[in-house]
Amino acid sequence: MGKELILSRPSLVNPDGIFETGPVFQKIHESQADIVILQGGTDSGKTYATMQELFIIASTTVPPKIDPIISIVNKSIPDSKKGAYRIAESIYHSNEFINKAIVNWNQGERVVTFNTGWIMEFLGATDEQSAKQGKRQYLFVNEANGVAYPIFWQYAKRTRVRTVIDYNPSAPFWAHEKLIGTTKDGNDLYATVETWISDHRHNPFLDEKDHAKTENIKDKDLWNVYARGRTGNLIGLIYPNWKQILDKDFPWQEERKFGGVDFGYTVDPTAAIDCRRIGNKIYVHELCYLPAVTATQLKALYKANKYTDEMPIYCEHDGDMIRQLRQFDLMTIAARKGAGSIRAGIAKVNEYEIYFTASSKNIEHERQRYMWMMDPDTGKPTNTPIDKVNHLMDAIRYAIYTHFWHQE
Repeated sequence: MGKELILSRPSLVNPDGIFETGPVFQKIHESQADIVILQGGTDSGKTYATMQELFIIASTTVPPKIDPIISIVNKSIPDSKKGAYRIAESIYHSNEFINKAIVNWNQGERVVTFNTGWIMEFLGATDEQSAKQGKRQYLFVNEANGVAYPIFWQYAKRTRVRTVIDYNPSAPFWAHEKLIGTTKDGNDLYATVETWISDHRHNPFLDEKDHAKTENIKDKDLWNVYARGRTGNLIGLIYPNWKQILDKDFPWQEERKFGGVDFGYTVDPTAAIDCRRIGNKIYVHELCYLPAVTATQLKALYKANKYTDEMPIYCEHDGDMIRQLRQFDLMTIAARKGAGSIRAGIAKVNEYEIYFTASSKNIEHERQRYMWMMDPDTGKPTNTPIDKVNHLMDAIRYAIYTHFWHQE
């Protein structure tokens, strides 16, 4: 279990005159643990506090001659440019001391060099092999529940001083299973672990409107996760048990494959997937998530993934697109639809163990948001999915439900 920070409105602390900070920063700054876990609700300030600590280290201390590196890792390069990287840019432009401490900021490579000799790099956790390259003194894994454990392990194993991870605890993941509550002898990294749970009340930089917005979340389960930072398993999640795997663990050599497509047009993305089944396990890999994709582009995509005219691709009902793809020698089939088909399709998907690749970032993004509508009177899930952010979810359902209905 983590330790909750018990403060309602913390006062600001100003270490060495560089930053005004709050209690989350103080816990990171004072920690002697090998791994510091920051579990927190929305707007708790955990990412900002961690970047403050890393900037203080990089601008005021002399690095070792070997591996003077501070690595900030997110699940992908696009994601690395959002949370921690965006905060780093904000600090750089607003803090005169930090601005003067930086001698070079390479936007293209996302590498920051300090006059002390420290180098700060922003990375995407793309694969396990990349994580094996290079060593560092400090590691920060931002939104760690989006990073596969084998990739995290490779990064953390090559970190000499301290690793910090942060996340919103919408559901248990490897941090709860492999790190929290363990002793140095009880985890794979032979590391001391310290866990702190924070929420919006510990962020002294929010105004009253922002505090009230989070504090007044009506749904009890959402409130526990996002207003109090407590580990949840959000009620209403349609696919709660899917598992992420490394791309190398996808059964690429399995020749019995089938696909699924949800067509997008000018605004919505076209979502295309590649599936393999081994026993009761179905493996899914994202092929496309872009708007305005043409039939010619889809043909090139599936042909590049070695689809032949004997491998079915189950599609949303668009007769013209299906005919065009058939003319390209792709076995496109209109997905099974009709009254009750959405619920029946979801039930069919949930009969299988679903594994999706780490590079399929939009699958995880949609899965975390694909929920049943809630009954306003009972507060319980209904049998109707929320029809938003579900393009890949539809493509997966088309593929699995229609394929196995045809097979049975």
